[in-house]
Formats: sequence, C-alpha cells, structure tokens
Amino acid sequence: MRILWVKVGGLWPATVGGRLRSLHTLSALAREHQVTVLTTHGPNDDPAGLRRELSHCERVVSLPHTLPKRGGARWAAALARSWFSSMPLDLWKCRVPALEQEVTRLLGDTSAPFDLCVADFLVATPNVPLGTAVPVLHFSHNVEHRLWQRLCGTETRFWPRALLEVEWRKMRRCEAQVCKDVRLTVAVSEVDRDVLTALAPSAHIRTVATGVDTTYFQPDSAPQKRNALVFTGAMDWFPNEDGILDFIDTTLPLIQREIPDATLTIIGRNPSKRLLERDGHSGVAVTGTVDDVRPHVAQGTVYVVPLRIGGGTRLKILEALAMGKALVSTTIGAEGLPLVDGEHFIAADSPAQIAHAVVSLLRDPARRVALGHAGRALVEKRHSWQRVAQDFEQLCQEAIGHAN
Repeated sequence: MRILWVKVGGLWPATVGGRLRSLHTLSALAREHQVTVLTTHGPNDDPAGLRRELSHCERVVSLPHTLPKRGGARWAAALARSWFSSMPLDLWKCRVPALEQEVTRLLGDTSAPFDLCVADFLVATPNVPLGTAVPVLHFSHNVEHRLWQRLCGTETRFWPRALLEVEWRKMRRCEAQVCKDVRLTVAVSEVDRDVLTALAPSAHIRTVATGVDTTYFQPDSAPQKRNALVFTGAMDWFPNEDGILDFIDTTLPLIQREIPDATLTIIGRNPSKRLLERDGHSGVAVTGTVDDVRPHVAQGTVYVVPLRIGGGTRLKILEALAMGKALVSTTIGAEGLPLVDGEHFIAADSPAQIAHAVVSLLRDPARRVALGHAGRALVEKRHSWQRVAQDFEQLCQEAIGHAN
C-alpha cells in the first residue's frame, strides 16, 4: 500500500498518548508499506527528530504551525471567525492552508497515486479533501464532542458554559459528518465505536485497541515509597489538570485523614501556575517534565486516574498496568479499556469512593500485588504494539476494499 498520513499538531517528541499511538502505528506500517507523512510542528517540537524516528517512511514532511494559545489575539480571532461558521473553534484553528494545499496536490497526483489517506485525529480532517479518488480513513483517538460536552458539564460560570454548549454541539455535527463522508473511521474502543455509530448510523466504523510497549514498561523490583500515590500525564491537557486539581482539593484530604503520611506525586509536562502552587504543600509533589516516567511510577504504591473529563482511551493506564501497579480510576478514566473492576483495577467516582478505594489498597499489600499481576497479564495478552499495528493494517486494507 501507498499511504498518505496527515496529522496536525506534531508527532515528536512523543510526550502524549496520541502521539505515541500514532508513532507506533506509523512505524509498523512503514516497515511493510510505502508511507508519506505530512504533519505540522510548533516551537517545542523536533521535526528533524521525527524524520529520524520514522526513518522507514518514504517521506516525512513537517510544516511550521503554532496553534493559537487560549486567550491570545490569534485565539480570539479564530474564535470570532469560527463563531460565524459551522465549524467549532478546535477544528477552525487547525486549518493549515499550506498543509491542505500539499495534501490536495499529493492526492491528485496520478503519476504516483496513493491507495489510502489517513486523517489522524478529527482536527486533521479540515485539511484533507474528500472528493478525490483516494479513500480516506479517519483515525479517531477520541469522540471529540463528548470531551467538550463533559467539559461543559463541569463549567459553573455562565458565559464560558454557554460558549462550550455551542462548541460541543458544533463539534458533534462535524464529527458526524466526517464519519459519514470518509470510507472508514477507526475508533480506539468499543465504547467510542458505539457512540459514533449512534451519531452516524450509515458510517463504516471499526475499532483498534491501544497498545503499550510491554518491554519498556515492566514491573520494577525497586522498593516503593510508603503510602505514595502517583499520577502521570501531560499537564497542559485540561482534563488531566482538572482531574488532579479536584483530587487534591476533595479526595486527598479524605485519604490523609485515614493515612496522614500519604503523598501524591504528579509527573507530566507543562504544569500550570495553579498546579505548581500546590507543589510542596499537603504531601503534593509536582515534577514537571521528566526524562523517564518509569522510576517515578515504580516508587508509587498506588496509581490514581481521577479524571472527570475524557474520551478515547488512556495510554497512561496501560503503562501503569504494564508496570504491575495497583490502579484506582474513575469510570471515565478507564472508559474504553477492557478492564474488569475488582480484577484489573478498582473503579471509583466520588471523592469518598476514591478515597476509600485508595486507603483500602494502601492497607492491603497482597491486594495490590494481585491487581498488579492481573493488569500486567492483560496488557501482555491484548495490548502489544505489534498486535495493534497488525489490526490497523487490516483496517487500512478494509478501507481500500470499500473504495473498490
């Protein structure tokens, strides 16, 4: 197959789950097929490193494009323009004319035709023409409108909530239209597939699991810290910040009422000022970016995922399970993963429920070990990147088959 892969928002360094998912899939495809990558990069990205990382690809092109920062002049201008269109802000600001022009040129080049175009994330689709002879596969890492809908549900201020209400409804319409217009949509969980199918009943929607590098992420024999909770994730992604700040304010005090020396370590890039202000207080440590998350996760007694907003699947959970960690997660945090409550993790949603689950695990080493072993066995069986890439390759063939 000759595949054109289109991504907005960078791919390297692989500091977030979506990039990791894309890179592992791309790398595996490029070893067997001819793959051209068209993407963008911001000031903190490394396009030269990306070309080295994807050396098996036929061609890797990265165009400079900085997404407007919330509250800035470019962000306000994009908001104003999107307000008078049918496109939500999150898609409008990802329109990159130079990228769209190059995608259109390549898809229209009959001298070296592509068999398939992959639009990586919904935000790539405004740059991918759907009227060419080349079939398009939409790689849906999240059900985007649900993420915005949940964000709206947590907002208590009137005007921001009103704005978010408009945004998630516009996102839902665009998401449904894309699923209808492309040849195949690939979701990352059965939950996401069912939501998208209800949204666009005539669309072709399949699923592929999220993978984890089970060689890189392994159980560590290093001693754990006493009563240490750990959370990892990109802290410039709002659902992570929202979840962990709420955990600090509402849940950690309940845990420390029972276990006074309980601590929480938060590992992840670009922590906000609000989060940094918590560093060093009430047993909270904020590391910021680290070269390797594994030693920090290994020292944790319990891994927590207290997300209130989200979509898709959390790669961080698979990494923690691969390291044999006992896990407590909200239902939203574990959504889309084939985890059994009580066997692979403990599900808890309210602050009182989460605190009770964490305290019970801190007091029960045997239970922690049992959950860790079950989680590791699950990812070894179902979530290796090799298996995931093979499944994705078959879906690419299916998309091409639908076109013929």
